[in-house]
Amino acid sequence: MGLIVGKSVGGAVVRHRVSRRLRHAAAELLPKLEPVDRMVIRALPSSSTALSASLRQQLRDGIDRSARRQEPAAERQR
Repeated sequence: MGLIVGKSVGGAVVRHRVSRRLRHAAAELLPKLEPVDRMVIRALPSSSTALSASLRQQLRDGIDRSARRQEPAAERQR
């Protein structure tokens, strides 16, 4: 898993805080992924003020969307 937390998110302290929160949220979801899955998370400026529960839910939604895109079309229509 990789994190991208650019300067648009905030100063160094804010960026590190966002990184820690995202790593913590992702740690709960990583065991559910396949060992070969790779993920890069890009934090947007709004992540600096988002609640941890919101970050967790957005990560979960993103992982679900990604998993659906990787399914063959026949399985998606079920």
